[in-house]
Amino acid sequence: MNRDARVEAFVAAFEALRAEVEKVIVGHHDVITHVLIGMFAGGHVLLEGVPGLGKTLLIKTLSEGLELSFSRIQFTPDLMPADIIGTNIIIEDADGRKHFQFQHGPIFAHILLADEINRATPKTQSALLEGMQEGAVTVGGASRPLPAPFFVLATQNPIEMEGTYPLPEAQLDRFLFKLRVRYPAIEELNAIIDRTTQSRPATVSRVLNGPAVLSFRELIREVPIASHVRDFASAIVMATHPQWEQAPEVARRFVRYGASPRGAQALVLGAKVRALAEGRYNVSVEDIKTLAAPALRHRVILNFEGEAEGVDTDTLISQVLENTEAATAQSREPFLR
Repeated sequence: MNRDARVEAFVAAFEALRAEVEKVIVGHHDVITHVLIGMFAGGHVLLEGVPGLGKTLLIKTLSEGLELSFSRIQFTPDLMPADIIGTNIIIEDADGRKHFQFQHGPIFAHILLADEINRATPKTQSALLEGMQEGAVTVGGASRPLPAPFFVLATQNPIEMEGTYPLPEAQLDRFLFKLRVRYPAIEELNAIIDRTTQSRPATVSRVLNGPAVLSFRELIREVPIASHVRDFASAIVMATHPQWEQAPEVARRFVRYGASPRGAQALVLGAKVRALAEGRYNVSVEDIKTLAAPALRHRVILNFEGEAEGVDTDTLISQVLENTEAATAQSREPFLR
């Protein structure tokens, strides 16, 4: 199959999967798009919002549209790491001899829903770290690979809510995107009522399998990115670091730690998926700008002044974007004359 045919196949698969999810989910168009971008980019996605907005339903519906195994873990304060990963148990064979046998935990699935992840203790939250980064877990000294593709979709309530534990920074950094799920508009709320109070629920069809997802991930990494677009992505990430000599005033004043290199990787990989989903075999500056907030909002750590002032990271990233875009245009101006 030539390149153009592969791109067309990806666009068709992306739109088909989105259409299946939208049979059930009302609104949240950008959230659905970004979840799909995260999956095809090979990353993990964290969805934040108050209870009842359809986060869990969105993830469950996505799994129904894929020919992949699915597990759900409901995180609670008494959940232990072994409840996620699995453990060795002693069993007795027919001859009466006892030996250890590994019992797989729910993490051994293609799609893992970590529901209300911030209701468990940090010790249990960190049980996902190795699996998210390495695609394998270590139990009893043996490394056990997870099925490929492996995709973690986690939901969490806002940190300020009662009975929640903030996720460790190291684990937050493992998520490609952090998405904020907002309240629906009144028209969307009416549509939700109509869909969910009728006797005939929507039927979701399976439109994609695991080998196809892995094949599309390879195609995505082949998408070229021009040097000036790559430099723009790097400049945005560096501009979140207060110690960088060209950092804007808003970052110097309110930021304690800027985004890590994983932020730049998330930005570029996500932009490649977005470009391909629109049928383009090149990354644009607009792709980078659109994905800046989902890729960086959980990687920028505010200082005391930023916390005290109640600075919103999305607003801060927006200001960083404006500053970086202006600086980039100014630096290129002499070459355009």
